[in-house]
Amino acid sequence: MEGIKIFKRPRLKKPYLIVAWPGMGEVAFKAASYLVEKLKAEEFAEIPAEDFFYLTGSAIKEGILDLPQLPQSKFYSWKNPAKDNRKHDLIIFLSSAQPDLAKADEYSKKIIQVAKDFKTEMVVSFASMPQAVEHTHEPAVWFTATTKELKEELKKYNMNILSEGQISGMNGLFLGIAKREGLKGICLLGEIPLYTIQIENPKASASVLQAFSRILNIQIDLGNLAEQAKNLDGEIDKLLEYLKLGSHGAAAAPIGEDEIEKIKKTLSQLTKLPASMKDRIEKLFEQAKTDITKANELKNELDKWNVYKEYEDRFLDLFRKPKEKGH
Repeated sequence: MEGIKIFKRPRLKKPYLIVAWPGMGEVAFKAASYLVEKLKAEEFAEIPAEDFFYLTGSAIKEGILDLPQLPQSKFYSWKNPAKDNRKHDLIIFLSSAQPDLAKADEYSKKIIQVAKDFKTEMVVSFASMPQAVEHTHEPAVWFTATTKELKEELKKYNMNILSEGQISGMNGLFLGIAKREGLKGICLLGEIPLYTIQIENPKASASVLQAFSRILNIQIDLGNLAEQAKNLDGEIDKLLEYLKLGSHGAAAAPIGEDEIEKIKKTLSQLTKLPASMKDRIEKLFEQAKTDITKANELKNELDKWNVYKEYEDRFLDLFRKPKEKGH
């Protein structure tokens, strides 16, 4: 297939295609990565990175700078061991970064090319659903579908219907492009607290995988994700307590609910953006320097990730005229 590197051709039975990219809470990427690991899915193809990505920096680990690497976009296959002909095999497409959305259509068509070649019956994407919930809250799962029939079918799994709104980034956009190309599909969204959108959320990833396992009728051991979620909740509790008491651990007067809410809102500012989103923001800044219409898209991303304050000076500089020489 043009633009796809095929290493081997697995024989698959009525496969579902799962797609995932990094995003808020890393819900989709972590869920799909976990699925690849637990099901021992086998890599069989990839989209060459140089066609859709470019180098943006070098990673550093333990003080050593590594060679720059392009993101990877790989296909994995899993054969359902059940003998029932009604069961489905899986193709899992996992990308370590989101491409430039200007190339999203061309990029998506490569994935759809593979889906159609293997006679995929349905596309499944995962995403996050930021909500006004606590980090200790058990995440509900929301869903949307490309057809009325699929929507009605999914109602029996007692998930919340996403009736209105938008799913941003490739985790939502791909499903719309797939529908345009004649494929049916669903998106499962795991709830994450609004004040932790920049923090990895294994609990939400586990929730969407639990819902997916019911739909596919397969068993997935979610124990590792549950342990990660427990540890993360404990770390968030510690941080909130630290912010309430102060850096010296001295006793402090009780604070009100308003103060607690302010603490939660600032929590996201103490964490890091996913690398893929940081790269996207940097690229939007570069584009906005020559095309100011990109500033609106940039502002939307900064607001969505609650990092506008961090970038405010650079953003406002886009609208300032350069000083004339000698002044």
